[in-house]
Amino acid sequence: MTNQPPQQTMPVNDSNTNQTCDVFIYKESARIIFPIFYCLIFVISMAGNSLVLCITCQKKQKMNSTTIYLINLAISDTLFTLALPGRITYYIRGFDWPFGDFLCRLTAMIFFCNTYASIAFMTCISVDRYLAMLHRQRCQRLRKIKVVRGVCVLVWVVVLLETSPLLFKSIVEDRISHRTCMEFSNFDTPEMAYKLLIACIFGFCFPLVLILSSYSQVSCKLYKTAKENPVTSKSGSNSRAKNMILLILLSFVLCFSPYHVNIMQFSVKRLNNVPTCEELKNLKMTLQHGPKCARQHVFDGST
Repeated sequence: MTNQPPQQTMPVNDSNTNQTCDVFIYKESARIIFPIFYCLIFVISMAGNSLVLCITCQKKQKMNSTTIYLINLAISDTLFTLALPGRITYYIRGFDWPFGDFLCRLTAMIFFCNTYASIAFMTCISVDRYLAMLHRQRCQRLRKIKVVRGVCVLVWVVVLLETSPLLFKSIVEDRISHRTCMEFSNFDTPEMAYKLLIACIFGFCFPLVLILSSYSQVSCKLYKTAKENPVTSKSGSNSRAKNMILLILLSFVLCFSPYHVNIMQFSVKRLNNVPTCEELKNLKMTLQHGPKCARQHVFDGST
């Protein structure tokens, strides 16, 4: 008789019954929904980011700080998109990973690297537009091409250092009839709850505050300018600066908020008590869905 690993279940906080929770109960519906969702993202993201890269590369003479951040943002999204076929195959096969342990680790690293590199570059774009609008002369040095390239290199180095540990720990788990990848069965521990909460605060909340602050400051500046000089307020560069930050803000909220808000509220609850089965299922769905949103970037060649 062979010893087979049990199907993934987790303990449930239930006062009436002592039972386990099957977090894969949604597997059959996920085999249909997730591949369709990822295929749509793959097509839209490849087309959108290819367009961004083509436009920016054709306008080298207009290369500026915002353009460089946009290029890096598009590269980040493109790398994520290239990892999608593996996840599509995984879900079609019913949560069965056929590509080996290392490719599973690499996929996880790419997914999280994309998330936080994108957040960083979206924040950089918002702050850059804020500086261009309110502190053009005083902060001109911070917007020089050489400095901006250095910032981009720093972002990539920090993000890669943060996500590289995923390459050195197996996240493939053998089940009865399949091999899972990126299911993160240890995410419901109190220790992990602390780590997730801290990561969300610094990786999501802090950048969101910066983007909101940039947009509000630019909006206030435009409002004051409109009262003092209606003609100047209609300047195309001023409007584009505001619209750029607004676009970034909306994209940021739509793409990243559901994921991080769900993770944070689960982590806070986990620090106080054992999660219910329904909460574990919601967490598992959040981790599977993740902050994967096709972002279409508006190219703005003006400073």
